[in-house]
Amino acid sequence: MADHVAAPEASTAPVGARLRELRKARGISARALATRLEISPSAVSQIERGVLQPSIARLIAITDALDVPLADVFGIGDDRAADDDPHHGFALQRAGHAVQIPLEGGVTFRRISPVPSPGVDYFITTYPPGATAHPEDGLFRHDGYEIGTVLAGELTIDFDDERVTLRAGDAISYPCSVPHLLHNTGTEDVVAQWLIVHPGR
Repeated sequence: MADHVAAPEASTAPVGARLRELRKARGISARALATRLEISPSAVSQIERGVLQPSIARLIAITDALDVPLADVFGIGDDRAADDDPHHGFALQRAGHAVQIPLEGGVTFRRISPVPSPGVDYFITTYPPGATAHPEDGLFRHDGYEIGTVLAGELTIDFDDERVTLRAGDAISYPCSVPHLLHNTGTEDVVAQWLIVHPGR
């Protein structure tokens, strides 16, 4: 009988330094970014230095404010691991080259697409029990149109006037402009797959 072989673990990437690179590449000061996000310049500095881990909602707000795809947070290094030779006509990323980003509250975020895809962000998030995508008070909105499928656990989404609970196999879609809040109110990790479409980007 063959021995069981575990799937390779995704490597972890620091998000703060990459956000600083993206901000500087766009020619935006930390103070200007803070103003766009309605947070203090000190908070921007702490995120970029890795003192604070952003929530998923904050990460999306930052990439929206910088007008860059969410996929850009993963940097260029992991893209070289993909076989994107145009002669092959496809891009390939092996499991051992996947990169995940640790976020606030133990949430992890991993891009699914092997290379950035124009106008589309495609990723998997894992939320431990009690975790939320936006820990501050109030609901969250951002750019694009969101489609999600829960792979494991129980994910709760609050809207303005309704609460929806999704379990493994359930799917949902909504304009990201609709105020919403995602959180894990269960006792086990939630794993969810998300597609965010950005028309015109």
